[in-house]
Amino acid sequence: MHELSIVSGIVESILDFVAKHQIRKVLDVRLTVGELTHLEAEQLRFCYTAMIEQTAIQGSTLEVEAVRAEVNCPHCSYQGPPKYWEEALAMAPVPTLQCPQCGKATEAIQGHECAIKSIKYVT
Repeated sequence: MHELSIVSGIVESILDFVAKHQIRKVLDVRLTVGELTHLEAEQLRFCYTAMIEQTAIQGSTLEVEAVRAEVNCPHCSYQGPPKYWEEALAMAPVPTLQCPQCGKATEAIQGHECAIKSIKYVT
């Protein structure tokens, strides 16, 4: 469960922001999470809720905005959604870095991000 270590860094960043700007209460934190990170939104929210207990951001909520994967193929110039592994033993098809047109390796141009997009707060 790598969500725990990701959320730990996010909470630390938020707490630093709160201390630096003397914020009274954080209401909502919005993350953008790319499809290629394989981070589960429910696990992120669960870890966040557990980690913020008895901190300056207790009671805030975590919203997760999914970012779809997009790839660029240097071989055939394809740009768009990646090929998905349909037979994966997962709840949903798994995105790959294989070109859906020519089958060669692609480069991810979107979908690998995990960042704080906004923090809603009261001063």
